[in-house]
Amino acid sequence: MIQPFNVMQVRAKKSLGQHFLTDLTVAQRIATTMDSHLHQPLLEVGPGMGVLTQYLLKAGHDLRVVELDRESVEYLQLNFPALEGRIIADDFLRLDLKRIYGDKPFSVIGNYPYNISSQIFFKVLDYKDQVTCCSGMLQHEVAQRLAAAPGTKTRGILSVLLQAWYDIEYLFTVDENVFNPPPKVKSGVIKMVRNQVTDLGCDERLFKIVVKTSFGQRRKTLRNSLRGLLPKQSSILEQAIFGQRPEQLSVEEFIHLTRLIKSAQSE
Repeated sequence: MIQPFNVMQVRAKKSLGQHFLTDLTVAQRIATTMDSHLHQPLLEVGPGMGVLTQYLLKAGHDLRVVELDRESVEYLQLNFPALEGRIIADDFLRLDLKRIYGDKPFSVIGNYPYNISSQIFFKVLDYKDQVTCCSGMLQHEVAQRLAAAPGTKTRGILSVLLQAWYDIEYLFTVDENVFNPPPKVKSGVIKMVRNQVTDLGCDERLFKIVVKTSFGQRRKTLRNSLRGLLPKQSSILEQAIFGQRPEQLSVEEFIHLTRLIKSAQSE
């Protein structure tokens, strides 16, 4: 039986970016994003008072939760006996996930704290060979950015780096009034599923540098922002792709760009 939650039992802490979801319908919709991944372990990030946790347990997931807030940990211990031995009282960003899952695949879900949501997805990217699915709620603007297609202004570094390895879908928007305390912005729910790519076909380290350098000066054309990665007077700068801006490029075009730069560096 789904229990009612008194959102005042744990004090939301601004320093941790906590906004407790109070709409159980929204929590249930987020939980169903993992219905097709019941066969593998699931890690929930920042469960708070378990508004999402309850539905994940009810669905039968092999669930662990990681929570930094001591007050929330105590609440979970008292209200969720099914989580005994499965509550990790730690900072997700500092966790060595291989100590928990070894080399086995697993999925990640959460109502992610706004103040570290981008860092959370960079961490997921570090474990891309194991994280087969990642879903959850984050700030609307960030959620849109992760799913942004080429040619859109919201496209950024994480858009390209994540889309190289994941198929990303923006699912739905959540209003501010279903949180306590309400945030100043709307939220968005996304789902990422690992694609079939095992090798980008280019220098992966250089690929990351090219993407980050390009968006670091996103108002400039690639000819200007990437000039520092190339030998002086390099002829490849005359190619048409360097006349574009980073948000215009697809993942495949960034891979092509990386190959061009690598070739020029090797000459």
